[in-house]
Amino acid sequence: MEIHQIRYFLAVCETLNFTRAAERCNVSQPALTRAIKALEDELGGELLRRERNLTHLTELGRLVHEPLARALEETERTKKEAKAFLKLDDAPLKLGIMCTIGPTRLTNMLVHLHAAFPGIQLHLIEGTPASLVESLMRGEVELAVLSTPDPKPERLDIVPLYREKFVLAFPPGHRFEKKNAVKLEDMDGENYLLRMDCELKELIREMREARGVKLNIRFQSQREDWIQSMVMAGMGCAFMPEYMPTVPDLPARPVMEQEISREVSLAMVAGRQFSPAVKALVSLAAKFADLSKEKQRGKAKP
Repeated sequence: MEIHQIRYFLAVCETLNFTRAAERCNVSQPALTRAIKALEDELGGELLRRERNLTHLTELGRLVHEPLARALEETERTKKEAKAFLKLDDAPLKLGIMCTIGPTRLTNMLVHLHAAFPGIQLHLIEGTPASLVESLMRGEVELAVLSTPDPKPERLDIVPLYREKFVLAFPPGHRFEKKNAVKLEDMDGENYLLRMDCELKELIREMREARGVKLNIRFQSQREDWIQSMVMAGMGCAFMPEYMPTVPDLPARPVMEQEISREVSLAMVAGRQFSPAVKALVSLAAKFADLSKEKQRGKAKP
């Protein structure tokens, strides 16, 4: 059963005239007649009684009319949606975002994506690095922005976006405000707020323990907004990525002697066929990464 056969049959049902139906479908009458005859052969019975001025549906024709009309409507709707999807009109895009990545650096890239392809419907899904990698593999998200896994899973392709240093955030009026940078030793005895989903928390712990730095952990949470609000309220200090803070006027300083940093990347499953929306974001991400590298080189010049 072919779509054009259904279309021709429905046209005859509406006009009850083979000549007018052929004109409506923009085909010759013999071609329309052959198509309907082929449909009748497939369904196993006559659908229309061909009488000069009294063409009408048979019982079988009335039985299949509504299901065939629904099938044609659904097919046309699907074709329309597919066309819109390929032209990036109303095209869905599921993007995973690691929960510890702030919006500061990525907002500009997503704004450019919307400007270039306003029909893309972007759905952000938050998760930990492990959960996002699993979601990528299962196809639940098409792309993910995360800290570059080490070691990198073999099935992932990675587009590096930018490198991000970690800073020490502290309450307003804290003694660290007088410093341009903080040594790990300066933190000895400080109240500390632990970011539970921080992918570098074990590295930071090993570094301070190697220097004999002891902290008083007063609060811990998976919620970045709670950590930052507690810092502002005077509960203690916290290490966090420099582009993470979203609480206004949150004081922070870089760490001296040993840089703590991470590389933020766009990840996708290698070899997988992607939608035009995904390809558009990957292309934009590559340009974004090149621009970030140029800015970093510019900062490095004396």
